[in-house]
Amino acid sequence: MTDFYDDLETRSPARREEELFAALPAQLAHAKANAPYFSRLLAEVDPASVRDRAGLAALPVTRKSDLIALQKDAPPFGGLAALPVGQLARVFASPGPIHDPEPYGADPWRSARALFAAGFRKGDLAQNCFAYHMTPAGSMFETGAHAVGCAVIPAGTGNTELQAQVVAALKPRGYIGTPDFLKIILEKADELGLDSASLKIGSVSGGPYLPDARAFYEARGLDIYQCYGTADLGIVAYETPARSGLVVNEGVIVEILRPGTGDPVPDGEVGEVVVTLFSEAYPLVRFATGDLSAVMPGESPCGRTNVRLRGWLGRADQTTKVKGMFVHPSQVAEVLRRHPQLRRARLVVGRADASDTMTLRCEAEEGGEALEAAVRETLASVTKLRGTVELVPPGSLPNDGKVIEDARA
Repeated sequence: MTDFYDDLETRSPARREEELFAALPAQLAHAKANAPYFSRLLAEVDPASVRDRAGLAALPVTRKSDLIALQKDAPPFGGLAALPVGQLARVFASPGPIHDPEPYGADPWRSARALFAAGFRKGDLAQNCFAYHMTPAGSMFETGAHAVGCAVIPAGTGNTELQAQVVAALKPRGYIGTPDFLKIILEKADELGLDSASLKIGSVSGGPYLPDARAFYEARGLDIYQCYGTADLGIVAYETPARSGLVVNEGVIVEILRPGTGDPVPDGEVGEVVVTLFSEAYPLVRFATGDLSAVMPGESPCGRTNVRLRGWLGRADQTTKVKGMFVHPSQVAEVLRRHPQLRRARLVVGRADASDTMTLRCEAEEGGEALEAAVRETLASVTKLRGTVELVPPGSLPNDGKVIEDARA
């Protein structure tokens, strides 16, 4: 098979969904039996009953932002890991600090599919410019490259002149690293008169892949593809030659939730990326990344049939301080919950007469002063702050995932 990593990528969406949710009860049972945190979190859950997205949506969400406190109370992994430290291949300390486990096995972070889609093939030499010390990115991509069959130069970060010299001497075909660092290496090679023409392909992550960088690489005949992942989850989604969104990786279940809640949003609406991981070592269930994205309609023109994401669209944690008090997206969601007539809402925080202001803009089919007054009273009750309410027609609010907009100068 030359176009796809394996036949899992091209199975029908219905078959994929059926197979994922057929496997989910056993995965939940494993997490509940072997990870103390999930033993407590899922204490009242019968894993055998969770067989579809509705069942999954009823489970509690675990937020990445909670990991620091959880791991401090129960080191090293906050009780979320299902294997003891001595049975792991590596343990990382990411910024925060947050500790991340890596199990033994081929491609434990599921990066091989992303590299294959970017053009990496057996026999290629790849220059891996992700960090190898403390953080998992270097190992995350090296193990995937090995699974594809590539040899790897463990270049790490920095040392730009040496990086350019290595490219000239060893002539790697592929680059792995952040979107901007390759440009720095190529420009240094040009400055030093070194040959960098061997580089043809690349897989980038760890930062936004902006249009100016794309244009730079295209002008030099380089095919560079982005992928999305986290230090906890590994690779969640990846770009393909179709250049049409990021295809969700096999072996994970992705939900897009309304920020501050556990509620899935309709396809196309921007929300928080939440992932359930099929991992023996780190069986994360409904793990909220804090990142915003949206599901794209239809299937990728490349032939892969999994769901596509629009890519990274910002951060979901929009907690804002108003008049000295924190207002959370979950509080806006609670106002919506109490008023089923409302579809979506956006709290705009402003400034007038040297004082903070709040305006809750709500989409509603039908308005009226009575509904405005009721919502205004609920807003005050939930946030302990007074604000105004503005009812707007459905579809009026931007589809950008923002629940709280801080419009103060």
